[in-house]
Formats: sequence, structure tokens, C-alpha cells
Amino acid sequence: MAKKKTEPKLDRNIKGVEGLHAEVVEQPICQTLEQNFMPYAMSVIVSRAIPEIDGFKPSHRKLLYTMYKMGLLTGARTKSANIVGQTMRLNPHGDAAIYETMVRLARGNETLLHPFVDSKGNFGKVYSRDMAYAASRYTEAKLDPICQELFRDIDCDTVDFVDNYDGTMKEPSLLPTTYPNVLVSPNLGIAVGMASNICSFNLREVCKTAVALIRDPEADLLETLPAPDFPTGGEILYDAAEMLSIYQTGRGSFRIRARWRYVKEGNLIEIYEIPYTTATEIIMDKVAELIKAGKIREIADMRDETDLSGLKLTIDLKRGADADKLMQKLFRLTTLQDSFSCNFNILIAGMPRVMGVREILSEWTAWRTECVRRRVYFQRQKKLDKLHLLKGLGKILLDIDKAIAIIRQTEQDAEVVPNLMIGFGIDQVQAEYVADIKLRNINKEFLLNRLQETQSLEREIAELDALLASERKLRGVICKELDHVAAKYGQARKTQLVYDHALAVEDEPDVPDYPVTLFVSREGYLKKITPQSLRMSGEQKYKEGDGPMLTQETTSSAELLVFTDRCQVYKTRLSEFADTKASSLGDYLPGKLGFDEGESFFCACLPENYEGNILFFFENGKAAKVALSAYDTKSNRRKLTGAYSDKSPLKAVLCPAEDAQIALFASDGRTLIISSAQLAVKTTRATQGVAVMTLKKNAVLTRAVPLRETPIVNAARYRARSLPAPGALLRQEDSEEKQISLEL
Repeated sequence: MAKKKTEPKLDRNIKGVEGLHAEVVEQPICQTLEQNFMPYAMSVIVSRAIPEIDGFKPSHRKLLYTMYKMGLLTGARTKSANIVGQTMRLNPHGDAAIYETMVRLARGNETLLHPFVDSKGNFGKVYSRDMAYAASRYTEAKLDPICQELFRDIDCDTVDFVDNYDGTMKEPSLLPTTYPNVLVSPNLGIAVGMASNICSFNLREVCKTAVALIRDPEADLLETLPAPDFPTGGEILYDAAEMLSIYQTGRGSFRIRARWRYVKEGNLIEIYEIPYTTATEIIMDKVAELIKAGKIREIADMRDETDLSGLKLTIDLKRGADADKLMQKLFRLTTLQDSFSCNFNILIAGMPRVMGVREILSEWTAWRTECVRRRVYFQRQKKLDKLHLLKGLGKILLDIDKAIAIIRQTEQDAEVVPNLMIGFGIDQVQAEYVADIKLRNINKEFLLNRLQETQSLEREIAELDALLASERKLRGVICKELDHVAAKYGQARKTQLVYDHALAVEDEPDVPDYPVTLFVSREGYLKKITPQSLRMSGEQKYKEGDGPMLTQETTSSAELLVFTDRCQVYKTRLSEFADTKASSLGDYLPGKLGFDEGESFFCACLPENYEGNILFFFENGKAAKVALSAYDTKSNRRKLTGAYSDKSPLKAVLCPAEDAQIALFASDGRTLIISSAQLAVKTTRATQGVAVMTLKKNAVLTRAVPLRETPIVNAARYRARSLPAPGALLRQEDSEEKQISLEL
């Protein structure tokens, strides 16, 4: 291939000198992925989206460490804007991203069971989608007291420090948390090709479980850690087997629902705790939609009465409404009951791993043991250094007069330390320490105290050596710290467990079922008329130019498939439409079902039990026979895309109860009669079908109707032994347009 000349630009694949034409070098796609995409993907996974064993993402860690260095662990609150600005020395991703991170960690937002930021001002609410937090120049913050457990040993060489992005300062690679924060604080991260979603657990229960596993690795998890705990409360529909599976694999889901109470005085329901996965606005919008659609008729009014005392959604009931049945219906139809999908994906030594709870706590214990070992070694080294100085001092104090004489006889200040080193056989560090002792300290009391301190240091160093040599003793230190954290910061569960729930929410909706007659017009107007009303009514009313397309007896609970000209099908139930009369136009389907802009009604059919097939006929002479089961979905999806092929304009949709004779009409006057049994069933909705009618140049298929609905008398003339076939010219006696004859 000839090499193309182009203007120089910033591209790793272009080689050249600035101001000259560059040469474009071809690069295989696999090499581009390896050199360009893979570093980006790994950066997102390792340095942004997935939490590590300390329970933090890099953005959390950089913010908290900056606040720690600012003295906000013990000092007064400062403006959030000040914190954000300081954090940009470690996190260069912009002030907006940093402040959003702070908002999530703040006490005012209520995202965490144990917030790390003690906030003042409006920080929004996790249970509100529309409540915006105030700008960083208005709010104030400091570190919450629990952050003492994050930074307790950070100055004792417990964790590694690395350069920040520009190499001007150091930051910790992990925070030495004294408790398994990775399970206490919820985390959601979406990386490239993987994600993480860790639910929160009760601090006291997590610490108790960690201690139990340290003492017995085979301990029963459900005994000390029954289920997750969320800051928004709610109720978990508890299934022990389901929860144990999540604990073992790190994947799975469980159901959580709102808590409510019935207030008899006002005949109303108060919802005061909602699932962690939803928001009050989402619930309100869905309830309004259900009321508008006629699915819920027991609610007179619903409002958000959330105030400083906490969340509260109030529902006014109509007279005679059953509160329990209404809430069961709302649990089924809204996010008042939702599921939480767990994906315990955590970075371990830079590698993402999906782990169960037992494995997570095992990894945390191993990591924390190393932190404690490094702290003990650091303390031991400090004591050894001090003991070394005191031993040098001890040699001097044995003959203090000699030391004074050496100092007095030394002519130059720089020679004092060397002369002491020679006179007493000590090293430079010891000599420097002795030379700096004040004259007033050369007394008997000072000498005795130093000797006692030497003996005490030797005992402490021996104890630290014994601690370093024993894994069991190190684990014992961790257990004591966990017990301390649980006692100081532990709190009661907010999310309650519901055990007897199998039949409570699974009941089918209470939809009345009675016989009706369905009328759908060509322009998309639907009427559902009861037999009694139909007997008493007169002629069916339609708009001018409109007429019947589908008339069928069915029941009010039947499903309806509504096809559009945009290859989409809308699924609905007749129970969503009010009963009407023949004298009305009915409900306009495009408006009722919320068609997309510019989308038009094409046809409708009743799938019954989704048994049988549906036939599509296209302008190019092809036909597709698709199983109705392809449109049966397990979820309550109202719209399916790719309902049929878009390769050629659709001309007809037929849904015969059994094999039927179909008449196809072409624009050149030809007609072909086929049997639906001649078409093979396809499993995919968007199949292009098979050619059934051979069309001449410039001719197209115009329509397809059941043979019984045509005036064709001699059907044998238009049949063919094999398909595709051109058909035959339609004769006058078989045409719908009869010639007018005059009888004398």
C-alpha cells in the first residue's frame, strides 16, 4: 500500500520533524490495543475504580490523607474549598471530582454507616436524586473521630509511601486501618471490562467476625455476620442459603424493601426507610405513573414530607383501602422493594480478585498482620537507638571527672566529640549525645534515672522481639484492636431482617378478569367493550376515513402486542384500558403507550398464551414466520426493539390461530395464494424471511390478507406448487371492484 502524506499532528503513529511532512506508519490493531488501550484499561482498574484491601479507592485515600496532613483530625472545621484545593496536590482530576468524593464520605450525605468527614452545611442526601449539595465555598468539614483508626500507625512505617503525580511529595499507598473497612464502607466502581459493588456491613458484626475467623478459620460466618447493613435502613428479605452463597462466592443478590407504618388517625401510610438502591423521587414518579395508568386506585394523594427529623413519604388512602394489600402491590411494582447485586471485586497486590467474605477477611488479616509487624519493628528500632545512646552515656558516667577534664582540655569545639570517642571507646552518635548534656544534669539523680531507663528499655526490646517472633501474639494484638474499635464505634443494626416473607410479595396482581370484545381501528384507536354494553349499543363509531382493523372476543386481562412502523412492538394488557362504549372513539394507542417521536401505529394482535406463530409480509415479496414465544419476556418490559426485519418495508402482519390460506397482492395486478404451513418457523424476531412471491421489475407486494376475507372465487388459479412463485393476474370476477351491470 502506498504511504500517504499528511500534515504533522500529535499522534504516536506519526513520525517526523515539526514543520515538515510526517510519514504515517501502519500499525496492526492488536498492537494499538496493547500500546494504547491496555495501559488506559489497567490505569482505570488499578488507579481509579476498584477499591483495595483498606476499603478505599485512590480518590478517597488522597482526600483523607490531605485532610490528615492539614490537621483536621483534631482541629476545627475549615471550608471545603480549602480542602479541595489542597487535595489537588495529590489528585489532579479536578475540583468537582474531589468535592463529589468528599460529599459521599460526609456525615450529612448519609451514604456511609460510619462517615469519615464531619460535615457542616448542605451535603445532599443519598436517598434523594434531586437534592443538590451546596457549593464547596459554603460548606465546612473536618475528619470524623473514627479516622483515628485510619491514621493511628501511619507514622510508624506501617505502609509504603509513594511519590505523588509530579514527584513533589509522598502519599501512602494504603491506609493502615485497624478494622476491615473494606466490608464496613460500601463501594461501587465501574472499570474497563470489570466492576465492583460491595455492600456495607455492621462495624460491630464485622469486627466480631474478623476476631472469630482469626481464632477459628472455619467459624460459621452467618452466626456473627448474618447480613449486610445499610445506612438508609430498610428490611432485608432474608434467605440464609442465598446469603451464604454470596459469602462464599462474592457474587449474588438479595432483596431489600422499605419500612412503613399505618397511621389510623389520618388513614395514611408513612414510609420512613427506603432501600439503599433507590431514591424518593424515583418512587414518587413511579407511583404517579401507576396511578395515571389505573393500576393503583387506592391512593388519594402521595407527598414527600422529609424534614430535619429524617425521611418520610406519606400516602393518603381512599376510604376502604387496605394498607397491607396496597403496600404489597407497591413492593411489587415500584423500587420500594429492590435487589442489591453483590460483586466483591477487590485489588490485592495490584490484581483484581472476586472473593467471598471469608477470603476477604483472611486477606485483610494477613495485610494487617504485616502492618502490625512493621509497626512493632519500627518501635523496636527506636528503642534500640535510644538504648545505644544510654549505653554510651553509662560509660561516661562511670568516670564523669575524666569526661569533664577531656572537654576542658580540648582547645577546639570540633575536637570535643573525637576526644570523647577516643577517651571512652564510644561511637560518634553516643559522643554527640554526651556532649549535648547540660551541666545541671550531671547529678546523682540524673545518673540513677538513666540507669533505670536502660534496664526498662532492655525489657521492652525483649518483649518486642518475642512479639515479632510469634504470629499468634501478633494476631492477638489485632484482636484487641478490633475489640476496642467495636466497643468505641460500634452501633446497632439499621437494616432489619425479615424471615417470613415467601408469600408476602409474590402474589399476583389483583386484576379482574371478565369477557370483553376488542376493537382496534386502522389508525390505532382501541375500544374494550363488555358484552352487556355491546348488546345495548348501536353502530361502532370511528373517525372519518378510519375503520376496523381488529375485532376479537377476549378477556380484560389479555396481553396485546402493538407493532409500529419503526420495527418496535409495545406490550400492554387490556386491563390498563378502561371499558368504553361503541359511541366513543376509544384510547389512542400511540399516546397511551408513549410512542417515540415520529413513530406511527401499524397493527395490533392478541398473542393469547404466546403459542403459535405470527406472519410478516414485506414489500420485496418476502415473508417471515416467527414464533410468538419470541415476544414473551420474563420481565415487565413494555417495549421491544427489533420486532421485525428492517430490510424492506412491512406491508402486513397476520396472527392466525392455525395454518391458514393467505392471499398476496402485487402492484402489477398479480395475486398469489399460499398456505402458512409452507413457511418454516424462525426463532429470531428480526429475520428477513424467505421469498414467497416473485416480483417483476418495478412491482412490489402491496398487501396480504387471509383468503376468507377476499372475494376470490377461483382460488386454485392463484396457487403454486412451490415457492417463490409469480402468481397470476387477478380476474375481474375475483376482484373486489365488480362491474356495475344494468338489468332490463
